[in-house]
Amino acid sequence: METIFNRLVPENRPEYEHTLEGADDMPAHAKSTLSGVSITIPITEGRLNLGTWQGIYFCEYRNYGGSREFVVTIIGE
Repeated sequence: METIFNRLVPENRPEYEHTLEGADDMPAHAKSTLSGVSITIPITEGRLNLGTWQGIYFCEYRNYGGSREFVVTIIGE
């Protein structure tokens, strides 16, 4: 996936105007819009209801990203 995203949104493009955070910051914003920043997963009988080949992946698009936090909200009975 990293190779695909880097080809779709390469660093150091002249049309990027956001320059304060480094060459990887603006591409990281664009890549996160492509992959999404949240997911909804059903829980059935107390377990994540994922398909056979499905998984949950965390993607860091910065070359040297800082610390991150996950927020999990469970809604239901």
